[in-house]
Amino acid sequence: MNQKIPFGTFMSQLYETNATLDFYCDFEKIHRNVSDIAISLNTLNYLIGKEDIEKAVDQLWERDKKVFDNLDILIATRKRDRKMFLLEDKSAKPISELFKTKSGVVKFLNETGLTKLLQDREIKNLVDYVFGIETGLDSNARKNRSGHVMENWVNDIFLSHKIPCEKEVRSERFPSVKAVLGNDIKRFDFVVQTKNCTYLIEVNFYSDGGSKPSEVARAYTELSPKINEISGYKFVWITDGQGWRGVGSFREAYKAIPYIYNLTTISQFLDLLKSEL
Repeated sequence: MNQKIPFGTFMSQLYETNATLDFYCDFEKIHRNVSDIAISLNTLNYLIGKEDIEKAVDQLWERDKKVFDNLDILIATRKRDRKMFLLEDKSAKPISELFKTKSGVVKFLNETGLTKLLQDREIKNLVDYVFGIETGLDSNARKNRSGHVMENWVNDIFLSHKIPCEKEVRSERFPSVKAVLGNDIKRFDFVVQTKNCTYLIEVNFYSDGGSKPSEVARAYTELSPKINEISGYKFVWITDGQGWRGVGSFREAYKAIPYIYNLTTISQFLDLLKSEL
């Protein structure tokens, strides 16, 4: 039977962060995003310093109206986000709809405040400006990157200890697990199969608290007994991060989930796996 350390000890071991300096911005992705629309942005540079924005828009429209397709990035939104704006009658309309007409483009520039910025040359170059916006938007992806960093850490740990594992395995792969979960299709971060057991492993890291870790803790509290009641299967949760402090549902999860480890206690799990390989 797996032996867990006291909850207080577990919490005292949590890492402050799993971020290295290359974590904060994915400049390769930022560069790709900007490069994809750089020609349009360079064309739109024509608007900078123009007193008569409507006339300048008209001139660009007649030349190539597609250059306005990505105007929404100038206010840090994207068409795929389906951002809306409110009309006078209180109905809503997608921002991207404005870019289908010259008058819509002028309305967008005027009412967002971009017209004044362009006229006053507060924006010197739209390519550089959008690079800054993309850098800001990329910060929103840090939580997802944090999870991927943790997965990579755990993968490296398994490799260094010669623990054979599979990554991103769907629950449908195992008929008995599928039978228990029903229509709830689950993708496990790792699966390790030993002579005694198949371990279905979830991995995450939370630097900050909030609703997401609370939801995860409750979900795994429900999932663990369903998996563990299947002969030959165990649910394992490897998690870390100061974000767990103050998350009440995590204390309950720690009580309910037999196989739960952090980056310090993962050595216990490794010993268990090695004894069964």
